[in-house]
Amino acid sequence: MTNLEQRVFVAGHRGMVGAAITRELHRRGYGNVVTRSREELDLENQNQVHRFFSTTPVDVVYLAAAKVGGILANQTHPVEFLYKNLMIQCNVIRAAYAAGVRKLLFLGSSCIYPREAPQPIHEDALLTGPLESTNEPYAIAKIAGLKLCEAYQRQYGARFICAMPTNLYGQHDNYDLHSSHVLPALIRKFHEGRESGLDSVTIWGTGAPLREFLYVDDLAQACVMLMEHPEAEGIYNIGAGQDISIADLAKLVARVVGYTGNIVYDTSKPDGTPRKLMDSARVQALGWKPEISLTHGITLAYGHFLRERTQHALPVA
Repeated sequence: MTNLEQRVFVAGHRGMVGAAITRELHRRGYGNVVTRSREELDLENQNQVHRFFSTTPVDVVYLAAAKVGGILANQTHPVEFLYKNLMIQCNVIRAAYAAGVRKLLFLGSSCIYPREAPQPIHEDALLTGPLESTNEPYAIAKIAGLKLCEAYQRQYGARFICAMPTNLYGQHDNYDLHSSHVLPALIRKFHEGRESGLDSVTIWGTGAPLREFLYVDDLAQACVMLMEHPEAEGIYNIGAGQDISIADLAKLVARVVGYTGNIVYDTSKPDGTPRKLMDSARVQALGWKPEISLTHGITLAYGHFLRERTQHALPVA
């Protein structure tokens, strides 16, 4: 079946990951990409999801829809992060199989791995130790989705693949300081600090934790490659291959944004996992590698931030 003929459903196409996958599919010549807004299809509603799959022919599914957020959001709304993600995943995976979907890609997260996992983290580290408490509800939901895909593959032979990306950033990111991840939060804080002429900008934690960051378009290329590859199966870590301390990241973002004041660390706030670097050898063995450097990616992301800020009012911090 050619790219033009395949009917591809991208669940969560308005989010950062789903939007990037949709762009990549169009770039590769997929001519029948199906999307639905939340108003058209509530993925938490089992009846609506089954009705959609029973009435809409679909060959391939990218499950990128999720309730996401940073440490503050996870700590404030653990019920939503656990319940909403469980419902979305279970509904889509079950209905897709029942409708005869040929392949499905489930998007997970690097937070599924134990807090003290050996670095770089290999796929085999899953469930070998305690999770990081600050994002445990989200991690448990994603582990459940991954295991459901594995179960369908083992019991029914379904070709359901799981991609576990590292920390992502890029176009359509979330810049709400109450729910954003660290990199977009830094972009907004330093931009507003520069605009306001602030002498200092305060960020959470000690600055010591090490994190890996991947531009979302690189992830999208990996996801579509996995779905096109005839031998792809199981779990794949998808990362940039190198990490950076939060302190050095803050300096880099400040430099790109043009903020020249001081950076203050609020050590009363949690750091999260000490280090989280992915071993992406499995996906690289299939021919993928990231193309966008961190500095270039942050520059691109800042440009997107400025455009989105002009078009849409950001939530007040």
